[in-house]
Amino acid sequence: MMDLACYDKVKLVERNRWVLSRQLDADAGNLVVEKVTELGLDILLGKRVGRIKTDEANSVTGVVFEDGEEMDCSTICFAIGVRPRDQLARSAGIACADRGGGILVNDDLSTSAPDVYAVGECASWQGQTFGLIAPGVEMADVLSFNLTQAKLHQPRTFKRPDLSTKLKLLGVDVASFGDFFADRDGPSSLPPKAAAAARKKKKKEEADEQQSVVKTVVRGPPPPPVKALTYKDPFAQVYKKYLFTPDGKYLLGGMMIGDTSDYIKLVPMVKNQKELDMPPAQLILGAKKEGGGDDGDDLDDDTQICSCHNVTKGDVVNGVKDGTCKTVGDVKACTKAGTGCGGCMPLVTSIFTKTMTDMGAEVTNYLCAHFDYSRADLYNIIMIKRLKTLPEVMREAGNDAQSDGCEACKPAVASIFASLWNKHVMDRAHHGLQDTNDRFLGNIQRNGTFSVVPRVSAGEITPDKLIVIGEVARKYNLYTKITGGQRIDMFGARKQDLLDIWGRLIAAGMESGHAYAKSLRTVKSCVGTTWCRFGVGDSVGMAVRIEERYKSIRSPHKIKGGVSGCVRECAEAQNKDFGLIATEKGFNIFVAGNGGAKPKHSELLAKDVAPSEVIPILDRYLMFYIRTADKLQRTARWLENLPGGLKYLKEVILEDKLGICASLEAQMQELVDSFFDEWAEAVRDPAIAAKFKQFANTTETADVMETEKDRDQSRPVHWPRDAAEDDFKGLKDRWSSTAWQPVVEASYFAGADDTPNGISANVKRGDTQLALWRVRGRYYATQQMCPHKRSFALSDGLIGQDISSPSPSTSSPSTTITTTTITTPPTKEPCGDAKAPWISCPYHKRNFDLSDGTCRNDSSLSIATFDVEERADGMVYVRLPPVEELDAALGTAKWMVKKADSGGAGQFEELDRKINFKGHRAKKPGVRPMVDVAMRRPVEVLPAGGCGSAPEW
Repeated sequence: MMDLACYDKVKLVERNRWVLSRQLDADAGNLVVEKVTELGLDILLGKRVGRIKTDEANSVTGVVFEDGEEMDCSTICFAIGVRPRDQLARSAGIACADRGGGILVNDDLSTSAPDVYAVGECASWQGQTFGLIAPGVEMADVLSFNLTQAKLHQPRTFKRPDLSTKLKLLGVDVASFGDFFADRDGPSSLPPKAAAAARKKKKKEEADEQQSVVKTVVRGPPPPPVKALTYKDPFAQVYKKYLFTPDGKYLLGGMMIGDTSDYIKLVPMVKNQKELDMPPAQLILGAKKEGGGDDGDDLDDDTQICSCHNVTKGDVVNGVKDGTCKTVGDVKACTKAGTGCGGCMPLVTSIFTKTMTDMGAEVTNYLCAHFDYSRADLYNIIMIKRLKTLPEVMREAGNDAQSDGCEACKPAVASIFASLWNKHVMDRAHHGLQDTNDRFLGNIQRNGTFSVVPRVSAGEITPDKLIVIGEVARKYNLYTKITGGQRIDMFGARKQDLLDIWGRLIAAGMESGHAYAKSLRTVKSCVGTTWCRFGVGDSVGMAVRIEERYKSIRSPHKIKGGVSGCVRECAEAQNKDFGLIATEKGFNIFVAGNGGAKPKHSELLAKDVAPSEVIPILDRYLMFYIRTADKLQRTARWLENLPGGLKYLKEVILEDKLGICASLEAQMQELVDSFFDEWAEAVRDPAIAAKFKQFANTTETADVMETEKDRDQSRPVHWPRDAAEDDFKGLKDRWSSTAWQPVVEASYFAGADDTPNGISANVKRGDTQLALWRVRGRYYATQQMCPHKRSFALSDGLIGQDISSPSPSTSSPSTTITTTTITTPPTKEPCGDAKAPWISCPYHKRNFDLSDGTCRNDSSLSIATFDVEERADGMVYVRLPPVEELDAALGTAKWMVKKADSGGAGQFEELDRKINFKGHRAKKPGVRPMVDVAMRRPVEVLPAGGCGSAPEW
């Protein structure tokens, strides 16, 4: 359909009197014709093609209709639907319907041949074949049940299938559901009560046979026992027709054009044949709610809310009510809802919240099950009580003083520590709290390497520094790219090379750009009055001062700024967390904007601010955001949820309504004064530098993903198409033999029992990588590879641990009504049952039990686990199978992602063929830039074509 734009005229030929005649009545079909015609498509109704005209080269020149009318054309596209292919069955002697009508099947889908069954479009059931996917899936479901479970249960039969369909035809919403032609053809079936009433009425009419004959002659046959409720809005181009039993108690089917929002609610009503508890008109007139909110309250429990994984509303509700799902993350893990396309998550979240509210529970924004506090509450507790370590926080504010937390709360606590006390994130007390990228001061990439982004304040850089960046990238074969924040990103740095790379950059006067951190990333600038003839203010100078002031300061989420030298806004300051635009009197300050998945324009906080007053305002604004925002909440969402919005923010920041401006400025100044370069400290500190090794037991290295050349640079191949769903946890029972093997010195884990994440190690045994941990005095060992994307990184993940007992009650003794508090952090995955700790993969947060290897939030995945112990000789031993057997099951060479695993030529194969893309273009041979070129082609392909023609605008 996308190619239709290349044709001058397009005509749709329909042999019936309206389009979609198998799903819509005349009124609905004609409305579709009107809407499609408005899009520029001509429709010919009641026409049948009798013959196709061709020229000597057998190219199409036109068509001749059965009524003799002719029409010239260059292309014909036939939409002929589905026809059953039953040739194989016929040749085998299996009974088939006449004239290629499909393979005859019984209610159990058996054919005339013993032990031969047919499902899908090829099957003819009760004289009908189905060209829709839903009946085929239902057939497969019935047959698979009978073949696998019928011995233990009553065999199932295939019954009247659901032929409901919902389409978007050239932008027009069309839906039909249930028995949508019951008013024309009579109902194919009726609910039991309605069927009994119909039989009773028919029996009464047959009692007077003579009278029935007279009535038939005079009035014609009796109408079907159906009544239609029709709504037609010619202005909004909406048409709805719902069919009911004569008493209006049962919905039989219907069709919708233009507005299909109630489709998901009406289909289950028809399928379940439940008696309506509302007047029929309410289904149309009362379909929409005031305010547009939707908590799913009017949906039946068997309504499908996630089509990717066939999850019903009842699946979510029951999981919440029986205590299995205590968070939205639990719902995703237990039901798979929202783990496909994600489009159902707003409705899933609404249903979860409504169910919790109905149960008398309070739905909160607590960090996770370990804390009954939001991120902002916890920030203030830590600040006032001056807590410096996770154990202190757990004792003072946690639900389990002995717990080590989980992958949801640890990074949040680490971020709060950094925002308050500004200690190095790789310090022993804090390193185990850091999320994926902060863990090694670089963004981890698909192949386990890291990106290196030096600070380039305001995008201003000297040629000498550019040369050093180029030399470093060439020496370590790094993929380089200019970022949207006006700096240079180098990809593909191995962990063991990071210290050397940083050392070269530091020696040239550069430092960490904090591209990995939830902190200030960049302050983008145009050139302003430094060079530009239109510049009103020194945008580069202001941007440098701002970026140098706020660099490295941790916050709830990343922060980006921009400064433009005039209203032309070349720095795009109005879609940043903060932005300045120069005016004749100073700068206009904008706040709380962002790009990303949900873009938002910044809002004007203050006008014509003198340069000397810009910094105090930004200090207050940023510090107020850091203190009060939720976990992983950008400034745009923070301001949207801030009570009073922008007006309240102005009162706090500009008018000092709360009397805290001096405190905000003082706190920001302390953070600014405590700045240090994290890269430089890592290079200088032997304890931190020792962490930058691939393996703890050898200096050997190993690649974990193939690379390929792309536009003269190396990059890793794409992710594999499928996860590795092998039964890795079952390997323990399948090894031919095992023996205790020393793998690493026990001194490597010194001090592990005093750190919140223990100490982990990646060790190499043959070609296999193993992950080891010492946590709370106990060792654990697993494979290093996460089977989700076959990434070798489990030893760098976060340890999670359940609370050992319910949170203590804070109710007074006289309280008689208690409130159950349930946490719903947006990115929280379920903690599960109180068992062994789990490791959360740093890539996509798949959580694996360190005791038995099961995945707590994806039942299709697992990892191998091994017995491990420390012995008196100072070594840590792991019980392992022979090396050859271990490598055959878990070897790096076997599981590293190769180009053949990643889906072929990539997403641009068809595009490259279409535009003949070869790479960077050069001048085409024969092109003479100083000579006039005809350039006739644009006119020749215009609709009228040729010399002197002009388009009709």
